[in-house]
Amino acid sequence: MASIQTAINDLRQVVGDAGILTDRDELLVYECDGLSVARGRPSAVVFPTSTEQVVACVRVLAKHNLPMVPRGSGTGLTGGSVAFVQDVLISTARMTRIESIDLENRMAVVQAGVLNTALSDAVARAAAAARADSGTTLAPGGLHFSPAPSSQHASTIGGNAATNAGGVNTLKYGVTSSHILGMEMVLPDGEILTTRAGALRDGIGPDLPGLLCGSEGTLGIITRLWCRLSPRPQHFRTVYAVFSSTPSACQAVSDVIAAGIVPAAMEMMDGQMIRVVEQAFGYGFPDEAQALLLIEIDGVEHLLDDELNEIVAICERNGAQEVRHCSDPVRREELWQVRRRTFGAIGRLHTAYFTQDACVPRSKLAEVVAHIVEMGKQADLTINNVFHAGDGNIHPIFFFDDDDPDQITHAMRVSEKVLEYCVAMGGTISGEHGIGVEKIALMPVMFNPATIDTFQRIKNAFDPRHRINDGKLVPSDTLRIELLTHH
Repeated sequence: MASIQTAINDLRQVVGDAGILTDRDELLVYECDGLSVARGRPSAVVFPTSTEQVVACVRVLAKHNLPMVPRGSGTGLTGGSVAFVQDVLISTARMTRIESIDLENRMAVVQAGVLNTALSDAVARAAAAARADSGTTLAPGGLHFSPAPSSQHASTIGGNAATNAGGVNTLKYGVTSSHILGMEMVLPDGEILTTRAGALRDGIGPDLPGLLCGSEGTLGIITRLWCRLSPRPQHFRTVYAVFSSTPSACQAVSDVIAAGIVPAAMEMMDGQMIRVVEQAFGYGFPDEAQALLLIEIDGVEHLLDDELNEIVAICERNGAQEVRHCSDPVRREELWQVRRRTFGAIGRLHTAYFTQDACVPRSKLAEVVAHIVEMGKQADLTINNVFHAGDGNIHPIFFFDDDDPDQITHAMRVSEKVLEYCVAMGGTISGEHGIGVEKIALMPVMFNPATIDTFQRIKNAFDPRHRINDGKLVPSDTLRIELLTHH
């Protein structure tokens, strides 16, 4: 304890009194991330505002041989930014500087704590200023930072890169790593790793940005990012289709992709989820509705109507009860509200839940969703489904009473069985949330021993003393966290 207190005093010298939390009540806020069943209280939380301060904090903790956990906004869903052994949290949430926006080269350089939407808003302002100065624009619809996870109004770009976050537009535009050109990372010994050296992509040596995206804070602390800016789509068509059976809706998803159409988004809710939303907000869905598809295409205006007509025809061939479509921005926003308000609807009706995350082949979506619902019935557990159907990224939602430890344990064990089933169906244990501590026990289900050993060798190369976010993502010989004992 003396070592921790001495370290806290040293950290205070780095970030000042306003840059560190040690009060027990204040630390309660940092006990969990978006996975509320995974909890652990840190010894302290520090808030550096620059790479230099991160380096100094890391070196203080290295000197005292204390473990650390990186954290952004804490919107992760796998316990990846939780301190389970009284680690010190190093939060980049106050590193919010947008350092440069290069419209001509379609790139921005930002600190790790910049929010997704904050960057796109800043790019829009820069483009408006450029138009006012020169009267021209480099992209007719403007530029933006394309990744759009559900938490984009709160999540940081550094955290998105660390987890390689996805979102509703992943099907067409890819996960976060597709939009990160380079990174600066502080390594566990306080050295600075930079994977980019200017405006041009060097392409030399191993793909370090590709390696670091998705490393979940286990290799170092991301402090700066070079972000790709993409043209903002100008023209859209949005299709909303209600089906009387989940298999019919899933077949429509497969048929759309098989037709050579790649929507910007293709979202699905199952019948149980539809009824939750209907009960909360009264959209007027048919009582017999068993699935809802929300499909959006974007691109060149004069080509969209042909794709729209084909999508509508596919939905109708697959027995859609009702198909609506629009190009009007106001109506489009109304349709998307149905999808965005799903978790608000859940919050109105249930005290606690967690969202699982797996990918399965599109051709097996109907079978998988039906089997998961049946697994819930057999386990006397309510499981609803709302998910990114286009890329087979399912999100079973498990409901439980968080005042009942037995219910929490039961829900998590059923969740593990669902993930094992998805792997057996040719899928994965994560599509976009990552592994953290929630799914680490299932890594050997997904990967063979040689692959796990390679992951561990990479971890050891960056962090030989296992001082940063150990026991997350990669199975560790030095720290094993039994999640069910930490609820």
